[in-house]
Amino acid sequence: MASSKSSSPAVEIEVGDRDVRISNPDRVYFPARGETKLDLVNYYLSVGDGIVNALRERPCMLHRFPEGVAGEKVHQKRVPHGAPSWLETVRVHFPRYNRTADELCVTELAQVIWAVQMSTVEFHPWNSRRADTEKPDEWRIDLDPMPEAPFDRVRRVAHVAHEVLDDLGATGWPKTSGGNGLHIYVRIKPEWGFKDVRRAALAFAREVERRAPDDVTTTWWRKDRDPALVFVDFNQNARDHTIASAYSVRGNPEGTVSTPIRWDEVDDVHPRDLTIATMPERYAALGDLHAGIDKAVFDIKPLLEWADRDEREGADDPGGAEATGNDG
Repeated sequence: MASSKSSSPAVEIEVGDRDVRISNPDRVYFPARGETKLDLVNYYLSVGDGIVNALRERPCMLHRFPEGVAGEKVHQKRVPHGAPSWLETVRVHFPRYNRTADELCVTELAQVIWAVQMSTVEFHPWNSRRADTEKPDEWRIDLDPMPEAPFDRVRRVAHVAHEVLDDLGATGWPKTSGGNGLHIYVRIKPEWGFKDVRRAALAFAREVERRAPDDVTTTWWRKDRDPALVFVDFNQNARDHTIASAYSVRGNPEGTVSTPIRWDEVDDVHPRDLTIATMPERYAALGDLHAGIDKAVFDIKPLLEWADRDEREGADDPGGAEATGNDG
């Protein structure tokens, strides 16, 4: 196996009508099986329509691993000087420090491959788009198991979440997290700010907890949570909170992938089996399972009514000021 610091001649990759130069293509990024930087490029090429659909027009934080995933991780918001002229960006504002950042805004696959050339492994997009970065169009349900929660519990909670979505008339699009949890995305009308979308997400989480109290927690502080339960992490909808996109590789030795799945796969899926080694064949057979997400738009007003009801009944807002989002 090559060293993670191996140096090899650069290669040119044709992506649409762009040529992207890949330096150190033989550098090992994923030590479990020895996949290289070029293998990562080829993975993203194999799921091209899917990754572009997941990132399209969204501010995107890059998780970079210049020496492979065994090395240091760099969280990068700002596109560096000297980026190609065809790269697209969106300027976002971080009020706490009155700073701005020009973040990558993917509109074509070559921009994804450029990011991989810059040692990006994980793509973490906002849940809003360039047209109005302050109005999310994606509600994210993050089923985050605590350390002692078995994956079967995550599966059970996913089914309860699905039932609540059905009762609301909302279409949920599930995917693995690439780690130990599951995510469900719902496309929403971009008519509300982050605080309202977060309130709606919290109201949903509370309803899931009511229906599955032996499996679910919405307790804010990690130290206060039962370590065997699944946390429905409503705070992933706060401003500038991001999670790995559909088709994003994760920065672990196995190169697991945050993978769209069908609802009828929830009981059988094994997230650790979904990697850059197995995903190209799956994608070739199934295509982008999230391709229809933009056609299933939900209005969160019923959830805001639930939030109003909960607050009238004395429910507080967990997190308070801690939930305002990250700053640049």
